[in-house]
Parts: sequence; C-alpha cells; structure tokens
Amino acid sequence: MPRSSFLNSTLSLGLMLLIWQLTASTINSPVLPSPLLVFNNLLNAIQTGELPRHLGITLYRLTISFFLAMFLGTAIGLILGRHKELNLFFDSWLIILLNVPALVTIILCYIWFGLVETAAIVAVVINKLPNVIVTIREGARNLDTQLLEMASAYRFSPASTLFHVILPQLYPYIMASARTGLALIWKIILVVEMLGRSDGMGFQIHLFFQLFDITSILAYTVSFIIIIQLIEVAILKPLDQRSQRWK
Repeated sequence: MPRSSFLNSTLSLGLMLLIWQLTASTINSPVLPSPLLVFNNLLNAIQTGELPRHLGITLYRLTISFFLAMFLGTAIGLILGRHKELNLFFDSWLIILLNVPALVTIILCYIWFGLVETAAIVAVVINKLPNVIVTIREGARNLDTQLLEMASAYRFSPASTLFHVILPQLYPYIMASARTGLALIWKIILVVEMLGRSDGMGFQIHLFFQLFDITSILAYTVSFIIIIQLIEVAILKPLDQRSQRWK
C-alpha cells in the first residue's frame, strides 16, 4: 500500500474512533460503549479462547461457501454468457433467485435439510450464487472473439482455450465478484448461524443480543471486520491490482 494511502486510511480510522469516543462520552449510556470498553472486551474474549473458537468456525463456513459459490457461479456464468439460447431460457431463473430474500432461503434450507451444517452451507451458496453468475456472464459476453478464433485456428484443446484464452479475460470479473462476494457472504453466514447453529459468530451475537450485551456485540463485530479487512488487503487487493496490470 502506498504511504499516502496508508496515511489517509489511518487518519480516516482515527477520525471515526474519535467521533465514536466523543459520541459515547456525550450520551454516557450502556447502549453505546466507548471504543476502549469494546477493545478491553475484545482482548478478554481472545484470552478466554471463546472468540477464536467461534471466529474459526465462522471462517471455516465462509471459506467453504465462498469457494463453492465462486466455482459454480463462474462455471454457470461462463456457460450462459457463451450460449445465448441457454441464457434466454434461464434468465428468469436468475431474476427470481436475485430477488428471493436471503432470510427466506435460509429458513427453507433449514426446513428441507434440517438444522445441520449442510443446510447452513447450502443456504449461503444459494444466496451468493446468482450474483457471481450475473457478473461472470457479463464477462463471458465480452470475450474477445478474435482470440477465440485464433485458439480455434491453432487447434487449442478445450482445456488450453479455457486456461490460456478465456479465464485471463474473465479474471477482472472474477475478482470483482470475489471482492463483493466476500462482504456479502459473511453477512449471510451471521444470519445462518443466528437462526440454526449452536456455534459461530452469529450464534454468539444472538446470545449477546438476548443478554443485551452491546459491548460484546461490538467486540465480536470488530474482530470479524478486522479479519475481513486483512483478507482484503493481503489477498484480494493484490490480486485485483494484478488484474489491472494490462492498463
């Protein structure tokens, strides 16, 4: 990260914490604990081992759901983008899936499959899948036909065409879908855990809600935001910059 960008990010975060602290001091109410109280609660939860355990479980579900949604969505989106008839046939399916509320999908999966891990993963994948398909489909529609014709003329195998011609062109679309999908999936996972699991960050936040423990709710939320931001900065952003190198 460039020094100026790091400085701006630090100043922005500092300003947010300052506003939070001033607001908490002004209100002086349990409904808005100060950043210091939240930070102390966060350290205590880490030391007891409760937060790492539940955070690890949620990240496990996030990882599986994310890769399943990306793999299936990329494959289906590529097929729909390259076959006009199939795209027209299934377009209404996509519109329906995009507009079905995530809460409805989660409840239905738990009813159909039971309160099991499989139902939780399937619910998250179904909610994310249409977004990936739509993004990749647009990329597949914009593939360079001359490069595809060249691959055909040089008798590239289907696998070589996919890995050396198609996927490099889809890379920016895949990265865009991945970055937006990561934020979406973790929000859905929290709801999934809140409704039907006995562990994970969502379950813990629901427990704290019942106890009206706002400090713990914010502490657990901050911990997950930190992890997601680390994934964004250390993995997704460098990969996204790589996709823009041709510019």
